[in-house]
Amino acid sequence: MNMNFKKFTLTAFTSAVLVMSSCTDLTEETFSVIPSDQFPLTQAQRDAVVGPLYSGLRDYYGNYVDLHAATDEMVVPTRGGDWKDGDNWRRLHEHTWNPTADNGRFNGLWSWAYGQVTAINRQLDGIRDENVTAELRALRAFYHYIMMDNFGRVPIVTRVTSDAPTQSERAQVFEFVERELTEVLPRLSTNVGGEMYGRFNQWVARMVLAKLYLNAEVYTGRARWADVVTQTNEIINGGKFTLVGGDQYFSMFSVNNQGSPETMLAIPFNRTKFGGNVMQMRTLHYLSQLTYDLSGQPWNGFCTLSEFYNSFADNDIRKRGWLVGQQFTSAGQPILDDGQPLVFTPEIPQFEMPAGADGRRRGARFAKYEIQRRNPNFDQDNDFVIFRYSDVFLMRGEALFRSGNQAGALADLNRIRTRAGATPFSALTQDDILAERGREYFGRAGPRVVLGVPPPPRPDPVWPVDSGLAV
Repeated sequence: MNMNFKKFTLTAFTSAVLVMSSCTDLTEETFSVIPSDQFPLTQAQRDAVVGPLYSGLRDYYGNYVDLHAATDEMVVPTRGGDWKDGDNWRRLHEHTWNPTADNGRFNGLWSWAYGQVTAINRQLDGIRDENVTAELRALRAFYHYIMMDNFGRVPIVTRVTSDAPTQSERAQVFEFVERELTEVLPRLSTNVGGEMYGRFNQWVARMVLAKLYLNAEVYTGRARWADVVTQTNEIINGGKFTLVGGDQYFSMFSVNNQGSPETMLAIPFNRTKFGGNVMQMRTLHYLSQLTYDLSGQPWNGFCTLSEFYNSFADNDIRKRGWLVGQQFTSAGQPILDDGQPLVFTPEIPQFEMPAGADGRRRGARFAKYEIQRRNPNFDQDNDFVIFRYSDVFLMRGEALFRSGNQAGALADLNRIRTRAGATPFSALTQDDILAERGREYFGRAGPRVVLGVPPPPRPDPVWPVDSGLAV
C-alpha cells in the first residue's frame, strides 16, 4: 500500500476483542482526491475548472465559417477547377444543399455544441461553488441557444447519461435558455476584461437574452420587443463598454485586439498556442503572399459579391474591410499575375469562371481583421469577436422600430452609422435595419436571424454584368 496516497485509521475497538469479537469498520481518508465541497475555493482554482471548458469555444468560428457561403455577404466561386469541391460551395450559396452531399457542413456544428454541453455537465455534477456553477450554466445555455437558433427542435441536455436524449420543441428550448440565464444572472460577475476576458459575465448573459428576445416571435410565436429593450438598457446603463469609431474602428479587429473597449465576448487566438483564425488564408490571392510576407501561399477562395460591396457608401469606413484595387509587394512594387496587374475587382461575372488570371482576381477580399505581416504560421493572433457593444444599439433600435418608436430607433441606428462616418438615416425601413446589420457585422460567424424572419431559400442567382473594368 502506498502511504503517500492513502492512510487507514482504525476507528473502533471494544472490549469484545477480549472475547474474540472485533469491529471491522474502517474510515478511509483520501488524499489523492479533493472533496467537492473544498474545491474550487480560490480564484486560481476556479480558473482551473472553468478555463478548459472555454477552450472548446475556439471552435465556434471554425464551425460557422463555411456557412458564410450561404449568406449574401460571402461567396466561394469556382476559378477553373479551384474550390470546385464537388459543387458544395455552390450549393451552399444557392441554398440547394442536400443532407447527403453536405451533411458535414451542418453536423459539425451540432456535434461541437453538444460536445461542449457534455463537457460542462461532467464538471457541474461535482462543483459546489455557486459562482462557478452560475458561469457554467450560462455557457451551457449559450450552446443550447446556438442549437435552437440553427436547428429548431433539439434536445435539452443537463446531465451526463447513456440514455438517448429526447428532442424538445423550439419554444421549450427557448424557455430553458431564458430560465437558466435569468436564474444565474445575480451570481455572474459584472467585471469585464482581465480574468473575465473571453468568459461569460453578467453582460454577456444579458446579450444572449436580448438576442433570444429579439427573435422570440420566430422561436415561440410571441414577440418580446420590450424585453429586448430591457436587456439592452441594462447593458448600456452598466457603463462597462464604449463604441470605437473614426480611425480607431478597425482596432477592434487588429492583431492585438484584446483590449478593445467595445468587445463583450471574444475568442482568444494565438498563432502558436491557440490556433484557428485562418481567414486570411481562405480569402487572399496566392500572390498576396508577397504583400504580407507570409510563409505560405493563401488559397484564393472567399470573397464578397459586388452587390454587397457596393452597399457601402464611399464615406463609410467599414468599406475598408474589403480589399480591392491593385495589389503590391511589401516593397511597394505592383504584383503581376501571368503578366496581368493583380487588381481585385468586386465584379464576379459568373459562379464558375475559367482558369486564368482574370478569374483569379475577381471578388473583393475579406480584410476586416488585420492581416498579420511576416507571419510564419497559417494561424493569426487576432482574437475573434463574437459580441460587440454596437450590437446592443442595433438590437435596441430594431426592437424600438418594431414597437412603433421611430425616433428612438433612428437614434440608435444613426449612432452606429455616424461612428462609421456614414450619412445618418432620415427615416427607417426594415430593409434599412437589415442592411445596416450586414454592413456592421459582415464576417462575424454565428446566428443572425433579423427582423423576426429567417432567410428564405435563395432563387437562381442573377450574376452582375461584367463592368469591363480594364486591368
